Amino acid sequence: MPVEYKDYYKILGVSKSASAEEIKKAYRKLARQYHPDVNKGKDSEKRFKEINEANEVLADPEKRKRYDQVGPEWARFQNGGGRPGGFQWVYTTPGGTFEGADAGAFSDFFRTLFGETGGFTSADDPLGRTRSRRARAAVGEDYEHELEVTLPEAYKGSERTLEMQVDGKTRRLSVRIPAGVRDGQRIRLAGQGGPGTGGGPAGDLFLRVRVRPHPVFAREGDDLRMELPVALHEALLGAEVTVPTLKARVSLRIPPETQNGRVIRLAGQGMPRPAGGQGDLYVTVKAVLPTKLSDEDREAIRRIGARQDDPRKNLL
Repeated sequence: MPVEYKDYYKILGVSKSASAEEIKKAYRKLARQYHPDVNKGKDSEKRFKEINEANEVLADPEKRKRYDQVGPEWARFQNGGGRPGGFQWVYTTPGGTFEGADAGAFSDFFRTLFGETGGFTSADDPLGRTRSRRARAAVGEDYEHELEVTLPEAYKGSERTLEMQVDGKTRRLSVRIPAGVRDGQRIRLAGQGGPGTGGGPAGDLFLRVRVRPHPVFAREGDDLRMELPVALHEALLGAEVTVPTLKARVSLRIPPETQNGRVIRLAGQGMPRPAGGQGDLYVTVKAVLPTKLSDEDREAIRRIGARQDDPRKNLL
């Protein structure tokens, strides 16, 4: 059965005249995108192997030259016109000549063109024979680290310098915390994870954000909530009071005869939204009753009480 020709340039999304740097850049981008640990798609593992195979050829000047030469005459080559045996790789050691291989990670096309081992550097096989082998390029391990921020930092966004121990070395990283970041959100630092192998790109570092509780504001999505203490006379007669927000202090009008627990909305005073705009701040009025009443105060309260309806009349 004929072996299907593989267009390695198309797999990496580069032109046939692409430079070594362009090939390397395209490979690193695709390898991260389709790494099975990151991409859980149905065909991600298959695509990842194709990307590694394409890079194995195009990143090696010798292999790339051979690939470019054979490409136009692939049909003749795969039928044995390129090397004896067509599909079998023959290697020689001081102990004799052997056949066979173990390069199952590569396609039939690759093995047909380059042999089962693909021209790898020196290593010992399970039978004690020395043959040519080179480690496969692989993306480095992704790391995850928790990053704690205050609510004001999450509101405004900020810059942080982190010191981390990675592979026994101290690494200093500058991190930009976006405005409006949420608790549990991950910030990706590309290429700051574990080193790749066989020339593969480094993994990524993911910072999982933890937003510290605030003594005044409680967050609900992009909205904020708070309790606002007001004096009894302010709740009864109405007043203009000052309210803190994460941006600045604002003025809030308390309407006359405001009931305890009433919620007043301050539009646009919540957290920044990723798509633009801001959430709202919901202020819950908490009337604070006076203490150390004088006889005159008590009498005034009795007069008010005498005119007030029974607040419990609708209870069973």
